Amino acid sequence: MSMKRKTWIQIFLHIILIAGLIIVVLPMVYMISTSLKPNGALYEYPPRFLPALDEVTLENYKYVLGQGKFYRNFLNSMCVSVASVLIAAEIASALGYVIARFDFPGKNFLFGFIVLTMIVPGLTLIVPQYELAVKLRVINSLAGLVPFYAAWTIPYSTFMIKGFVEGIPRELDEATYMDGGSVFTVFGRIIIPLAKPGIASVSIFNFLTAWEEFPWANTVLNDNLKRTMPIAISGFFGEHQFTQWGYVFALSVFSLLPILIVFICCQKFFVAGLTSGSVKG
Repeated sequence: MSMKRKTWIQIFLHIILIAGLIIVVLPMVYMISTSLKPNGALYEYPPRFLPALDEVTLENYKYVLGQGKFYRNFLNSMCVSVASVLIAAEIASALGYVIARFDFPGKNFLFGFIVLTMIVPGLTLIVPQYELAVKLRVINSLAGLVPFYAAWTIPYSTFMIKGFVEGIPRELDEATYMDGGSVFTVFGRIIIPLAKPGIASVSIFNFLTAWEEFPWANTVLNDNLKRTMPIAISGFFGEHQFTQWGYVFALSVFSLLPILIVFICCQKFFVAGLTSGSVKG
């Protein structure tokens, strides 16, 4: 391939990447710019993508922060997301370790069933899940979110962590057994430390899933003080006879901050875990 052709290919690829970046970034830029506009400016014609400097205001953020329920909704989302991540990480790590290291009857069937559950849309199970939540008496409670969120993310987490565990040399397990260690010793001192990147990557994904989930939380929770951030944001739609888009986007910016912080801090684990787990799995 000639140098000229390679150059044109690189230029074409860069154009595609830049176009993709613009498509991804523009909605976020519009969200931030809209949150800095007064609500009246949202209906001006012709519309402007960015506000004028003399129009920039923090009133939308002040209003949102002045709502006492905002802090409660934010705390609810944080507690639910963290609890779901911890439960899913613990169960998926143990399950991934067992499937990757041991042979037992029904192993292939179990792993195939786990993979199968990954392709079932969550909304198709909302009716039986609701009936189960009623029987467990967790309706209108944060306890009605955590076990279901964990159950949704365990199959994917197990699939990824299994691939990571298979990349850990078995000689380390055998050396631990020779030193008198048990299965639990291998799991706690060998597998968990070496599989941290994989566990961290799926935990980031699980956190995003729990933090952003709306349909199930809206179905289970009725009390405003027990609702999560996505439901709190939806509460501004149609309020006062029309949607206060400035409030909606200001609250959306606050909701986005934990996600950005988690991803920026753990980005290297996320990339490493996805690539390694997908290849080994």
